[in-house]
Amino acid sequence: MFQMFKEWFWLERFWLPPTTKWSDLEDHDGLVFVKPSHLCMSIPYAFGLIIIRHFFEKFIASPLAKTIGIKEEVRKKITPNTVLENFFKHSTRKPSQTDIYGLAKKCNLTERQVERWFRSRRNQDRPCRMKKFQEACWRFTFYLMITIAGIAFLYDKPWVYDLWEVWNGYPRQPLLPSQYWYYILEMSFYWSLLFSLGSDIKRKDFLAHVIHHLAAVSLMSFSWCANYIRSGTLVMILHDVADIWLESAKMFSYAGWKQTCNILFFIFSIIFFISRLIIFPFWILYFTLILPLQYLEPFFSCIFLNLQLMVLQILNLYWGYFILKMLKRCIFTKNIQDVRSDDEDEYEEEEVEEEEKEKEEATKGKETDDLKNGLGANRHLIPNGQHGC
Repeated sequence: MFQMFKEWFWLERFWLPPTTKWSDLEDHDGLVFVKPSHLCMSIPYAFGLIIIRHFFEKFIASPLAKTIGIKEEVRKKITPNTVLENFFKHSTRKPSQTDIYGLAKKCNLTERQVERWFRSRRNQDRPCRMKKFQEACWRFTFYLMITIAGIAFLYDKPWVYDLWEVWNGYPRQPLLPSQYWYYILEMSFYWSLLFSLGSDIKRKDFLAHVIHHLAAVSLMSFSWCANYIRSGTLVMILHDVADIWLESAKMFSYAGWKQTCNILFFIFSIIFFISRLIIFPFWILYFTLILPLQYLEPFFSCIFLNLQLMVLQILNLYWGYFILKMLKRCIFTKNIQDVRSDDEDEYEEEEVEEEEKEKEEATKGKETDDLKNGLGANRHLIPNGQHGC
């Protein structure tokens, strides 16, 4: 059964142009061609990157964060309460006023104490800036290094300057060592991001990130097996070059360097819109979707490749919408906040509200004490018979 499925899956009419056979892509005369088995190496390399990331965040990202002013957050410990904890986990993190009243009665606490407990409990789950910085620093470092490597690998390749060369000789295009390492390292990185999704900070676009990582791995795997290496390297370099600036902007944002963050974010926005919303759809997609019709009859793998590229473009449009929202916020409020982020700003607002309420209560208490003290000190000035007023 498995053998039948394997033979059906690798049918030449699915993967290769008409009249082309797998035997045409066998190594010969010192020329090496892509093989699906090459992709297996991306899995152990992904785990290797996870290990490297662990030591990078511990010995490089953390000291760097402390150097630029990010401190480890010491959070207040909350008083254990089984009733409130069960409500927090199984009902809601933000109880209504009615819920607070009922829980206060059940726990023999004041409503104010219940509110503070839930606020502190939510604060326990808030990702700290140190962890955010570590993640951004790791991604920045990888994107920077892979972009530099990609430029070094591609600067002298003819298909970078003449996109007609993308299809010249297809599919009998030999694999270069630089292409092999560029592909395998990029794919290993996205595998490592998928494997670490459970431990990384979850943002509002968590699902979009999962789809993006899966689409990236699927696209690279498929383009490798069908030998779309030349177009694949162009897609990768276009998407990596903007991410460097985004991750660097995040790093400075977490450090509180708002002006530097704003400048880097504007640079990122310009590069993003040029590379992903202009060059990618009107240049790369044109040469993968329209140009092949002049060379080849339509076949399954070419159609499927373009479907995946269009999914990637939809994700680019999705993130472009968020970028425009952040630019609007920056222009009108002079402050960039990642609208995809977790609820950190909400926690900060709650902490400010809490402080204001405590100050208000302290002020009222002080006024009451002053009034009582004043009445006690001047009781002899009150005429007889008026003490009960």
